[in-house]
Amino acid sequence: MEFLLVALWLGTFLALLLTGLPLADALFGRLADRGAGVALVCSFTVVCLVAYWVGRVSLDAAPFVAVAVLLALAGGLVAWRGIELNRRVLVETVGVFTLAFLFLVAVRAVDPAVHPPGGEKFLDFGLLQSLLRAETLPPEDMWFAGEPVRYYYGGHLLASLLARLTATEARFAYNLVLAGFFAAFVTAAYGLAGSVAASRDSPRWLGGVFGAFFVGIASNLTTPLRLIVALVDGWAAALGGLGGVVGTLLIPVRMAFAVLDGVIGVLVGTLGVETDGLASGLGKFDYWDASRVVDGTINEFPLFAWLNGDLHAHMMGPPFLLLAATVCFAYYLTPTEAVWRRRGLLFGALPPLAGLLAVVNTWSFPSVAGLTVLAVLFAPAEARTLLPEPVAERIDTDDWRLDEGGTLLIAAGSGAVVVVGGLLLSAPFWLVAASGRELALFPPRSGLGALVLVHGTFLLVFVPYLLRHAIPRLRDGWRTAAMLAVVAVIAVLSQAAAVVLFLPLIGVSWALLRWRDLPGGVGAGIGERFRPDRADAETAVTADGGDGDGHLLPRPGFETVLLVAGAGLVLLVEFVYVKEQAGPGRMNTVFKTYAQVWAIWAVAAGAALAHLLCQHRPGLGLSGGRWRPAMQVAAALLIAGTSVYGGLALTGHFASDSAYAQTDDPTLDATAFVDRVHSEEAAAIRWVDGLDGRPTITTAPGSYTWNGERNGGASAPSSLTGVPTVLGWHHEIGYRGQEAYDRRAADLRTIYTGEPNESAALLNEYDVRYVYVGPAERATYGSSLEGITVDEIEGIRVEKQWDAVTIYEVDQTRL
Repeated sequence: MEFLLVALWLGTFLALLLTGLPLADALFGRLADRGAGVALVCSFTVVCLVAYWVGRVSLDAAPFVAVAVLLALAGGLVAWRGIELNRRVLVETVGVFTLAFLFLVAVRAVDPAVHPPGGEKFLDFGLLQSLLRAETLPPEDMWFAGEPVRYYYGGHLLASLLARLTATEARFAYNLVLAGFFAAFVTAAYGLAGSVAASRDSPRWLGGVFGAFFVGIASNLTTPLRLIVALVDGWAAALGGLGGVVGTLLIPVRMAFAVLDGVIGVLVGTLGVETDGLASGLGKFDYWDASRVVDGTINEFPLFAWLNGDLHAHMMGPPFLLLAATVCFAYYLTPTEAVWRRRGLLFGALPPLAGLLAVVNTWSFPSVAGLTVLAVLFAPAEARTLLPEPVAERIDTDDWRLDEGGTLLIAAGSGAVVVVGGLLLSAPFWLVAASGRELALFPPRSGLGALVLVHGTFLLVFVPYLLRHAIPRLRDGWRTAAMLAVVAVIAVLSQAAAVVLFLPLIGVSWALLRWRDLPGGVGAGIGERFRPDRADAETAVTADGGDGDGHLLPRPGFETVLLVAGAGLVLLVEFVYVKEQAGPGRMNTVFKTYAQVWAIWAVAAGAALAHLLCQHRPGLGLSGGRWRPAMQVAAALLIAGTSVYGGLALTGHFASDSAYAQTDDPTLDATAFVDRVHSEEAAAIRWVDGLDGRPTITTAPGSYTWNGERNGGASAPSSLTGVPTVLGWHHEIGYRGQEAYDRRAADLRTIYTGEPNESAALLNEYDVRYVYVGPAERATYGSSLEGITVDEIEGIRVEKQWDAVTIYEVDQTRL
């Protein structure tokens, strides 16, 4: 185990966290934690943005210039305005990050391998290696030699910067960066959820703990439901087998279990849960199953993702997305009179974040704009005050319809400004590295049961939370029934079960945030919505100023804005998706969108759950002494149930006997598995890794399997070293198109098996330096060396040879 490297990286991350505190304090001074939870992400943002532009001139200098800029910015802020530190909050933040970091280090140390099956580790490790070899940005595509990479590589750029700063090899940096991103994500969720909870007069620490739990430990509901099925089936079978006096005495118990078994069977059938696997016994548990619930899609949650161990964009984007949400929360808390501060947060802080997210995880780029729109729309401060004062005064009106329309337009315009600013700040990415995609409409819909299983962890918090605020405002039952009937009609017409689940959440949240009454005021008092000037006011009142008994009704807070954001994303992917080669239909769209939903909802649920447990004041629904024990029991069951997956998955993980596990000799070396599992190629790949610069090589194209007879290979010599190959994984079809991929695939076949003059011409065209002939190449181009004719070309000679691999050097001057 590389303990010194762990200490070095932990120290580096904590140093960056401390350096980011002045910037976080300047932006988020109104938050309960003064931005400490996202201080590290603030540093990441500055370092990555500076390096992104400096790296276009020199990647060697980029990390040091970026750190110098960060230090200058931090020092300047301290000299200009000072910094207010809450030592308790700082200790908590450092402690949360350290615990999360060391936890993930332990997880990765027993399964550090970047093997090709079951994920995108070859893509991620190859990008990291490519960036470490690159002299400038954008890096050369290791799977399409001679062309710049066409993928969002910002997170991998940050990983390479940290590796350069700490002089760490990629094979160790990969897993240390994974641990750092996980810890940054957990810490950001802890800080933001805690601050949102504190703004609602709930304990900050409790909201933070819940937010961190939902990010770092909680799972969806598939595993707890399967466990219940397994336990009930087992108990029912055991009781059914009892005979004699004991069996007679236990007849009532046996009947009760039989009924319970039947009820659970109906529930399982309704939800569409597969009862194999865990339902057949705890020994049948497989960590993979919980991530494939909605048909034809991927439904990962954070713990699954980090157990699986891809250093992928959907795992590196969430900390930055939560930073954007924190900026929006700071805007939400800023009073009307601080107009320049509100403008600075929206139009100064968010566009750079949006631009960075475009390069880190393009799927999150529009989400920043969406959060901006919702923050402006629902913030207590009037949206029109963002405009120049003369314009704001001219559009002020007593007509609620014009006022609502104007607010929507200003909110949409604010989102547009963020989008345009982000596009300008990330322009080189869009012009060079971004690959084209096409939007499509009306994919196959998700089933109701699958949606409940995937999102039920949060629905179990959000539904009682919204009921608590809505119940005191309900007046006319027929209006409620009418609204529900409208939702039902929309759901039937759209044939989307998601409408039934999430449109009411959006509607109720919108009404609570924007209008005084729900839903009686929709017809009578919509124009009298409560819009306090004080951002921390919670006294949204009914038409008579209270609940009828003189009590003021608390107003929902920013957690409800995040609720709407997540629900909107879930609904969106039921009707729109991105067509691409990465997966059939909307698989990748749901995958990448749901990852964002989990991050946003984890924070919202953390604050909402703290509110449900701690706020029992008059005027709240589901409140009072009689509800407190019920809420506590429900929260305990939710936490215990969604922890089952983690307990089972981690137990199996640390006891794994797979070929890639290092349980007897933990290490963070991501390539150590090559010597054990693919020893026949290990020496050859090390030789390729030792090459200077970026000489072009040739390997058999393929994907996901190291040496597949039908699918070629995994381009291991390129993927594990960053040395570019003429053609690698079939992902390039999505990046370049089928025609470009097929052309290079045909050219490779000619290089390996064609006439010498044709092979020589193509070797010259692609400026090939080395031809790699290993097991995958023989499986693809011939069952033996006789099927490969590249060695007959004049100008080709054997450079290195092992039992299973021959590497030929190409002398371009003699071709």
